[in-house]
Amino acid sequence: MLPEMNGKCHIESIGVKIPGKRLTTSELTSKIKIPGIEKFGLLTGIQERRICSGNEDSFSLACDAARDCLTHSKYRAYELDLIICCSITRYKKGLSHLYEPSFSLLIKNVIEARKAMTFDISNACAGMLTGVYIAENLFRRGVIRTCMIVSGEYISNLYDHALKSIRTPLSSEISSLTVGDCGAAVILEKVPEDNEGLIVSGFKTFSHLSGLCTGRQNKRAPGGNMKTKSIKIHKASVINCLPIVKEALEVNGLTFDMIDYLIPHQTSRSSIISGAIKLFDSEGKKPGNLVVNLRDTGNTASTTHFLAIYQYLNENRFQKGDRIMLLCIASGLIIGVVIFRMNEIIYRYGNKN
Repeated sequence: MLPEMNGKCHIESIGVKIPGKRLTTSELTSKIKIPGIEKFGLLTGIQERRICSGNEDSFSLACDAARDCLTHSKYRAYELDLIICCSITRYKKGLSHLYEPSFSLLIKNVIEARKAMTFDISNACAGMLTGVYIAENLFRRGVIRTCMIVSGEYISNLYDHALKSIRTPLSSEISSLTVGDCGAAVILEKVPEDNEGLIVSGFKTFSHLSGLCTGRQNKRAPGGNMKTKSIKIHKASVINCLPIVKEALEVNGLTFDMIDYLIPHQTSRSSIISGAIKLFDSEGKKPGNLVVNLRDTGNTASTTHFLAIYQYLNENRFQKGDRIMLLCIASGLIIGVVIFRMNEIIYRYGNKN
């Protein structure tokens, strides 16, 4: 059962760091000689992705996103009670995976969050929303008043291995061509009881489906490799998503047409739209807007939802009071829903005064 919320916390600010280097889909697919690969960009909706270069890595992206978040926040780093790092990749100084000390502790030291407690979690592409779920529980228990959830994903190296392995359009590594790098951070703050804040936050794991998408360290070169059974994981995601979304809405007296923006995990345009159609048909209603924003950034893993919110904030698309549903579908198989009301944060982004 998804827990009902008491509105104890809400999103106070968001920060993002996108690398400057661009890699277009046509440049990437030109290195593969298989039938139909020229349609990859059309099917996925991805024209380009941003990739790390120079001294950029998971750690630098996370730190820069944290700094950007603080520039939009009323809080200073020393006022943070907790920092949760949710990266899949923990690359520091290139493609060296750092196991300890924790990324959250290192980020705390860089931004000088002197009093913050820290810990890391790993939950695939569900990482940042899992961080929200954990933090909300701590807010509800009165343990913290402020929390930063941060992630830096340097996952573009996946395509290095994929380019050498893909032999057919149905290759298990074809999804590795969709990814891009990004850092994101969000600050949550305690709010009064009468503030709606987070409406619902809940997750369910289908561990028996964990083999549908797996990532591991590349044994032959630095970085990682990922294998995905794309058709099977899409079908399983849609089937198992329906009852979870339905419950999240019903528990809070909502229907789909009361959601202003649905932001799903940004995998590929065709997958998002086909899954959404099945979801809307099952409910008989649909939200005001379905967000598909991966054209210029690709699939940025655990940062994808907050990157989408950040971009829409800067484009002045949201209105105060809008209901936003974040739908998480991640390897594991993990399905999660977060619903919240857009608040005064809209006045600190874009061109609004």
